Amino acid sequence: MKYILKWISNLRVAIFLLLIIATASGLGTALPQKESAESYQEAYALFPWLGLFSGESILQLELDHVYSSDWFLTLLAWLGIALIICSWRRQWPALQATLRWIDYKYPRQLSKLALAETMITSDPNGSLQRLEELLKEKGWQVRIKQKRLAARRGIAGRVGPLLVHTGLILIMLGAVWGVLGGHRLERFLAPGRELELLNSHGKSQLNIALENFQIDRDPAGRTEQYRSMLRLRDTKKTNQANVGYLRHDSRYEISVNHPLRYGGMTVYQADWSLAAITVQLGHSPRLQLPLEEFPQLGNQVWGVVLPTNPDGSNPILLAVSSERGPVEIFDANASNLGRLNPGGESLEINGLSIRVESILPASGLLFKRDPGVPLVYTGFAVALLGGSLSLIATRQLWAIAELTQRRVHIGGLCNRGFTSFAYELPEFISKIQQV
Repeated sequence: MKYILKWISNLRVAIFLLLIIATASGLGTALPQKESAESYQEAYALFPWLGLFSGESILQLELDHVYSSDWFLTLLAWLGIALIICSWRRQWPALQATLRWIDYKYPRQLSKLALAETMITSDPNGSLQRLEELLKEKGWQVRIKQKRLAARRGIAGRVGPLLVHTGLILIMLGAVWGVLGGHRLERFLAPGRELELLNSHGKSQLNIALENFQIDRDPAGRTEQYRSMLRLRDTKKTNQANVGYLRHDSRYEISVNHPLRYGGMTVYQADWSLAAITVQLGHSPRLQLPLEEFPQLGNQVWGVVLPTNPDGSNPILLAVSSERGPVEIFDANASNLGRLNPGGESLEINGLSIRVESILPASGLLFKRDPGVPLVYTGFAVALLGGSLSLIATRQLWAIAELTQRRVHIGGLCNRGFTSFAYELPEFISKIQQV
């Protein structure tokens, strides 16, 4: 059992686990997650991802949901157990040993320490007293007995590694909790439409309506930012305490990298699309027709198929890639029949007058509830505090006075900054001798 615990908490094994977890995280970041099985099979049927993984192998290896896969959670659990055992077997005993005052009684014990000096003096007791005063001035904790002195400084440095391990464990617990207990929903919402969010009991708790959606573009027409004006209405009973930072009925603007947080839920501006096109055919009233994406025509191309004859024959395709237009018109042979601009003049196709009134964009909203976020943030804070404390050098010093030999033996230990401590010890001796 001891061998197993020793192997699990081995530093090399922990580093190997970290490398595997980092590699797996990289794969999960590069590969789109939680898409449909058909999308992976279609996308990587002819050209495997990274030249290695076909759509079928991605599904079998659970690379389509890396962070919630059984093998990834097992790696996190293994690393967490390794950190706990390492803290229990090494860091905690090291802290206890540092907190415990060690009483060296014989000069030969000091001679075996990393730093050891012997000072000849006419007054060993007086030199020991002056050393005590000097150490206290430097912020050392000092304990003195008859003809012996023990001092230490930087005990907080020994707490640092324990806090780092604790922080990492909290981060992993928060990540696992978020994966197993979190929820994620992505929806496209057109201006004027609303979405009802239900709680676990199926009751409405929040109504979200999109009042306006704006796409900021540069002079070349490339998208720079997406902005959504949301109206949120808490549909819970008005006499209940409202959770979060929202009033009962509030309007808020969100954009990329500027989400809205409410009651443990975060609303991100994640994407955009084109929802509908408003056209007028001949003397007909204005018709708002839904658009669907045509990936075979290119990235971010939407369109709708319209018949030009009453019997449904001679269909044409209206294709568009921006809410500003233009709208390209193609026949069944993929021949370009013309171009229309939203709000512009009409165009006659196969005897049918077609005019595009407007194009309605849709906001891609990502709703995410992650109960592990507070734990992850706490873990990061604890780990950062531990890392800062770990930079503090822990130093220990002992001195023994030999009255008959008129000598004072001084020895010391430190866990880091050995060179500076090696310079500091002779300085103490020099100042004592100057008095």
